[in-house]
Amino acid sequence: MSSNLRVLRDRSVLCLLSARSVSLLGNAIAPVALAFTVLDLPDGSATALGLVLTARLASQVVFVLLGGVVADRWPKYRVMVGADVVAGLAQSVAAALVITEHASALSLALLACVNGAAAALFEPASRSVMPQLVSGEVLQSANGLLQLAMRGGNIIGAAVAGILVALVGPGPTLAIDAASFLVSAVLLTGIRLKSTPPIGTSASLVRQLRDGWQEFTARQWVWVMVAQLCVVNVLLAGGFYVLGPVVAKDQLGGAPAWSLILTAQAIGYVVGSTTAVRLRTRRPIRLAALLTMGFPLPLFLLAAEAPVAAVAVLAFVAGICIDVYEVLLDTALQKNVPEDKLARVMSYEAVGSFAFVPLGLALAGPASAALGVGPALIWAGALIVLAGPLVLLLPSVRAVDEGQPPTSAPPAASVPVSGPLGNGPESGAGPNRDDHRLEES
Repeated sequence: MSSNLRVLRDRSVLCLLSARSVSLLGNAIAPVALAFTVLDLPDGSATALGLVLTARLASQVVFVLLGGVVADRWPKYRVMVGADVVAGLAQSVAAALVITEHASALSLALLACVNGAAAALFEPASRSVMPQLVSGEVLQSANGLLQLAMRGGNIIGAAVAGILVALVGPGPTLAIDAASFLVSAVLLTGIRLKSTPPIGTSASLVRQLRDGWQEFTARQWVWVMVAQLCVVNVLLAGGFYVLGPVVAKDQLGGAPAWSLILTAQAIGYVVGSTTAVRLRTRRPIRLAALLTMGFPLPLFLLAAEAPVAAVAVLAFVAGICIDVYEVLLDTALQKNVPEDKLARVMSYEAVGSFAFVPLGLALAGPASAALGVGPALIWAGALIVLAGPLVLLLPSVRAVDEGQPPTSAPPAASVPVSGPLGNGPESGAGPNRDDHRLEES
């Protein structure tokens, strides 16, 4: 067995990968079932669907910092098990309401809030637990395999979602999503930690949040990379996920063309995760910063109204860049931030990365109306490309070494409010973060 795959012999790693794959499969199924459920309600409409989806995302953003504190305060795998159980129960109630025809947009929105809060508790723990399972050179391989397992679950779930809704209906499909959370919780109970950082429970919530913020801001390269990704995500969300379908509808043949582009990107995610398993570099953050220049490649061809096949090829390349980036960033954080503060640092990273994504989604339409769709796409792509070399002007970004041991950074004398790339500290879905991280759990 390849040395990069030998980590799969570890039962705890295998349990984590299996749990995330199952959970993400269910998460990919749920949006389709939920959309048709809400639209079929007596009070159903696009506005009602937007309310339900916004409720989940808003709850996740609000509670993700608490999730970081909880994950640093209690054993991470237990936090994940608890979050999965809560999410499974919430989806079970939603499925029951739909099946018995007692569901309403308000009840589904409230349950979506519960589900979002559970995801917020799960996310920092799941991203920071790997260093307690493996260490050394295989850590990046383990992170790459985890990303690959998550992508696989997502792709399979998206592929079967429409079929399930058509065959059994939205209610039973939501029940399948609920079951995926509970199966994930059972799998996570098989995790056995090889290292456990000291866990303090006496400090107040505010103190722990402040300590996490100091750890986050004390390393310049951390908050600069987050600021970069904040800008990238805002521009990419509006450019690719809002204006992309507009171009596909008007110029490329509609939904089939857009589906082909998204499928090519999804395949790129898988190739990127596989590449990250084997990739080794002494300067992971330097490479990650440059990889963001590949994220917007499809935008330029969409602006030029290029053939669908050409756009799909560059979407495939962008998918590779996104997933290699995410694995490199997570691994660098895991190796350079102390384990007892890692979940809090990652929770700040998640909030910074995606807090402004709704702004990008909201401004894409007005920007295209003012500039034209093509120029808006070109401007968005050009700014994303510029952000990569810009952050490399900072020595702290260029100097991050793959082999640095995690040590507590000294408290920052002053905390930067805004970085050179945008509105302060800024994860990574690529949209997926689609795949945006805040949407994956």
